[in-house]
Amino acid sequence: MTAPVFVAEDFAAGGDGRYVLDGPEGRHAVSVKRLRAGEDVVLTDGAGRWADCVVLDTEGKDRLILRLESVHEEPAEQPRVTVVQALPKGDRGELAVETMTEVGVDAIVPWSAARCITQWKGERGAKALGKWRATAREAGKQSRRVRFPEVAEAATTRQVAALLAGAEFAAVLHESGDTPLATADLPATGEIVLVVGPEGGVAPEELALFEEAGAKAYRLGRSVLRTSTAGTAAAAVLLARTGRWS
Repeated sequence: MTAPVFVAEDFAAGGDGRYVLDGPEGRHAVSVKRLRAGEDVVLTDGAGRWADCVVLDTEGKDRLILRLESVHEEPAEQPRVTVVQALPKGDRGELAVETMTEVGVDAIVPWSAARCITQWKGERGAKALGKWRATAREAGKQSRRVRFPEVAEAATTRQVAALLAGAEFAAVLHESGDTPLATADLPATGEIVLVVGPEGGVAPEELALFEEAGAKAYRLGRSVLRTSTAGTAAAAVLLARTGRWS
């Protein structure tokens, strides 16, 4: 079985190579995972730095005593894949973040599209963003990633257009697209930015602005996916075609 992943801010072991994982992560390791001496563990900062460890012992309900074996740095993947996700209804946004993290998306940008029913404002918006970020962190651990996706602040349509303008490949999932995403000519490096619209679709004026920024409309297939699943399906297509899954 692949070693479980836990988040640590640093990997400063003691002079004897011992490292203590405590707090919420330590509690999860000891009381939920019930790890025991001799088992392997991976620590990561979520930004590409990670360490191989072996469990030496446990103390109480929230302290895992580890021997830190080696520290590594995982380079950022190329090309980088960013998904601009229109805000879905209810908790479907968290589902989208969870599954996009699992397939390997590098960054997620929440988008307040014109036809979004959900709007992030004030305290409610801050709370929703916090949930998306927590979901990315937990899904990153579950899927054994050591570089978790970045979840940006909610973007306006003009901010999304600026992001598209700077990408090596910019795409909008839209029914007007004549080209299947599965046949698109993709770059080997740089940034791929994909826009997923809300339940009501991307508004004509938004599509026009994105096209001015250099984005092209693409389609996934014959069926219509929910906004909470379209990004994951499209990201899987892109990741497979760029060779990142090979």
